[in-house]
Amino acid sequence: MGEQEKEGLTKLELQIMQVIWRRGTSNVGEVQEGLEQQLAYTTVQTMLNILHRKGKLRRKLRGRAYEYSATVSEAKALSHALRDVVDRMFGGSSEELVMSLIKSKQLDAKKIAELSRRLEADRESGGER
Repeated sequence: MGEQEKEGLTKLELQIMQVIWRRGTSNVGEVQEGLEQQLAYTTVQTMLNILHRKGKLRRKLRGRAYEYSATVSEAKALSHALRDVVDRMFGGSSEELVMSLIKSKQLDAKKIAELSRRLEADRESGGER
């Protein structure tokens, strides 16, 4: 795993990445438009530059403005973020994460059964999640 892949995303960086994952290649104004909260153009531009420096975005000059596109898929970013949480908070143990969800009542037997059914259906259809 490269150093850039290890760098996590802040909440705002993730929101910006979600706009690009949803819309595809976008310039600063389009990303600004796609965000739920209103941010200054210069703030969005700064955040896009940071994400470019982190290797999460590539940029291409189109006319006088850069257009940004994701270098990492949403699924891959989610996988890295989850692995980071498991490593930092649960000593690398996925089982401890699940036990924590059960103990905090965010997951119960009914939900586990439902998830098992979904996994089985997904396997049978040949899909991956």
